[in-house]
Amino acid sequence: MAVQLVDTLQDDYLRRLTDDTGIFQHTKFGVPDRSKGYTTDDNARALIAAVLIYKQRRDTVSLDLIHTYLSFVHHAQNEHGNFRNFMDYNRNFLEEEGSEDCQGRTVWALGFALSEPSVPANLRNTCRYLIRESLPQLAELRSPRAMGYATVGLSLLLETPGALDYDFPYPQEEEGESILSHEAISALIEDWAQRLREQYHHYRQEDWHWFEDSMTYGNAMLPWAMLKAAALTGRTDLQATGRESLSFLTEHTFASEGYFRPIGSSGWFKRGGEKALYDEQPIEACETMLALLEAYHLTGEKSYKRQAAACYEWYLGRNSLGVSLIDVQTGACYDGIHPSGLNLNQGSESIISYSIARSVMQSE
Repeated sequence: MAVQLVDTLQDDYLRRLTDDTGIFQHTKFGVPDRSKGYTTDDNARALIAAVLIYKQRRDTVSLDLIHTYLSFVHHAQNEHGNFRNFMDYNRNFLEEEGSEDCQGRTVWALGFALSEPSVPANLRNTCRYLIRESLPQLAELRSPRAMGYATVGLSLLLETPGALDYDFPYPQEEEGESILSHEAISALIEDWAQRLREQYHHYRQEDWHWFEDSMTYGNAMLPWAMLKAAALTGRTDLQATGRESLSFLTEHTFASEGYFRPIGSSGWFKRGGEKALYDEQPIEACETMLALLEAYHLTGEKSYKRQAAACYEWYLGRNSLGVSLIDVQTGACYDGIHPSGLNLNQGSESIISYSIARSVMQSE
């Protein structure tokens, strides 16, 4: 497939989708759809994108975005430590508690922000506080993807020297209680990884190397989490599960010509059935790229990095349409690939996914 890859990003598109509350969830073409309001899911992932941009530029615009997205996440946390998800345009949350996947994604974002030393100390203290408040509830997670996202976020804490320590004395609720215990977080990560490994072997068959009897959304987070946990614990069985499941994922998400083609959201891929070809969504390219880069950094095998690059190139035109998903006039990312062509809406999940992927690939 001969395509011209055009790498462009105008970061002010993120700002255009963001007001003083947070980033809007959906758009009508390139204009925010206020009727759909906001989600913590999107603001948490936007926090990752803004941190990556700030890491590169150290500018006030991206720092302001960090403040906005982190403030939204703080407001989303309820008194029990869980995060509410959907908010309407009038700033009213529409639920008392969001999904487990929302909890996991938010912890991923907070752990990522906390692991980046260029983020100002007072903001990292906010991330520590929010994670601390959420920890009692995280042990109750049962969703595989929620455990996957949270594993990645908390692993980043343990990988970053000093990430668990406040920059000022923080009062303990009870004498002898640890604020953010390395041991407790390590045990939680290993428990999640063990549960995911057991679930994997429950569903695994000779021709099906996966954690469930279907492949749906956010697939790459599962092998990514196993690889993160393997690096943390040194357990070769976790690494083997991560690598085998990642190989199965790429077997079904790369065309014979070598370009990335994610599992379609209109039907997914059930064991024994045919995988849906459409709709192809930008978030899958980003998260698959991140999982492949994790495998590359863990093993040093260059084939993982080549596949990661192909995931990024999906945005730029190396895809089933041979057309770039990036709007060169605005820097926005289209919402995916339909059977009839591009989805011309340009929502937050799409630009966030592209922005994260672009920033990460620039640093590789």
